Amino acid sequence: MTAPEFSRVVSIGTIGEQPRPMAIAAEEGERAALAKRFGLVGLARLEAALMLSRRGEEVAVRGRLAAAVTQACVASGEPVAAEVDAPFDILFRPQPDAAAAEEEVELSESEMDVVFHAGAEIDVGEAVAETLALALDPYPRAPDADEALKAAGVKSEAEAGPFGALAGLRDRLGK
Repeated sequence: MTAPEFSRVVSIGTIGEQPRPMAIAAEEGERAALAKRFGLVGLARLEAALMLSRRGEEVAVRGRLAAAVTQACVASGEPVAAEVDAPFDILFRPQPDAAAAEEEVELSESEMDVVFHAGAEIDVGEAVAETLALALDPYPRAPDADEALKAAGVKSEAEAGPFGALAGLRDRLGK
């Protein structure tokens, strides 16, 4: 397995029940590697403020990430700059037993941000990187995206929908 581009490993033994603050920021090489991994044009900034607390073998990590990203417009390919500001709440739990690995694990909606760990350490950097990936705009659009789509012959939703087809039929009938 390849090592994560933005790894910030924390020993579970150093975390107590009282919340412990932590701040992390990606360096230039880490940002370049993450940009490549996530298909970004650029990643100028990635930082996070965290609060870590422990209950037995579980570690709760709450925080907020801030990033400056550049994505390619889905219509024109032009660069689209954006700021990402996303809160997160992640629970690290011990990996389930190997015997139970065959069983399907059901997570409730409140447990969707659960990450399993396999030992005495957690990687908060990788968790922040994955949170960034989830917070990215899946369809970034430059201001000229509509013109680029129209020039390429792509119809708008209004033109392509059923009412657009009826309007086209009306125009052909001359009414």
